[in-house]
Amino acid sequence: MFAYRKGPLPFFQNLAAQYGDISYFRLGSQEAFFLNHPEYIKDVLVTNHQNFHKGLALQRAKRLLGEGLLTSEGEFHRRQRRLAQPAFHRARIASYAGVMTAYAAEKRERWRDGETLDMSEEMMQLTLGIVGKTLFDADVVSEAQQVGEAMTVVMDLFNTITIPFFELLQKLPLPQLRRFDNARVRLDAIIYRLIEERRRSGEDRGDLLSMLLLAQDTEGDGGAMTDEQLRDELMTIFLAGHETTANALTWTWYLSHTIRRSRQSCTMRLIVCWKGDCQSSKM
Repeated sequence: MFAYRKGPLPFFQNLAAQYGDISYFRLGSQEAFFLNHPEYIKDVLVTNHQNFHKGLALQRAKRLLGEGLLTSEGEFHRRQRRLAQPAFHRARIASYAGVMTAYAAEKRERWRDGETLDMSEEMMQLTLGIVGKTLFDADVVSEAQQVGEAMTVVMDLFNTITIPFFELLQKLPLPQLRRFDNARVRLDAIIYRLIEERRRSGEDRGDLLSMLLLAQDTEGDGGAMTDEQLRDELMTIFLAGHETTANALTWTWYLSHTIRRSRQSCTMRLIVCWKGDCQSSKM
């Protein structure tokens, strides 16, 4: 357990190196299997998904995400997936691309040569604006500080949900848990406000919220989503489209910088070689 907490990536790399593509380990009292081959992962997540339940971390994530697509299972998950699927049609995704490029261009125009920027904060603001527009057709950038602070608290707890005995810990009046619950209340207030405003207006703005509000389960009970179900799906997509995407973009900036330096060094070596005695070598 201590090796995992110290560094998850080296921990799993060592498991794969020592035991191959399928290995067993324990985290305290929790038993776990590690699959390190795409075919095995596909077998669990796709081919025979009905034989498996979602992991303990996702079960615990319901404290924030409720019964969203990431955490729900069984027939309820299938129903929610049918309702949400049209929002992710290829043509719909293409329309989101225009919003993404427009917001990215606007962000770029605000930068100045020689300016020092916190790219993590910049990318958080960028993805918050994009997810707010594509999800709710709303400008939530004005609430970026409030959302950012709440997200920081929420993600800090997510880093601890794999700790053994977390079920016992979450029953205690711990300051971290109180901060998490307060952060969830703030995020809920924003999302429920947007749902209420859209229901009241009855307007179809072509965003994800409109599509989810209008969706009906024609293959099942014929019903639509309740406010709570909408909240759970929107919270899941909100987090997936905001924090994780911002982190990926931040690391892209970092890797772009390091790779560019490596490419420059490599190019110089090729030029020296070309100007020297290597002209006949295959490059």
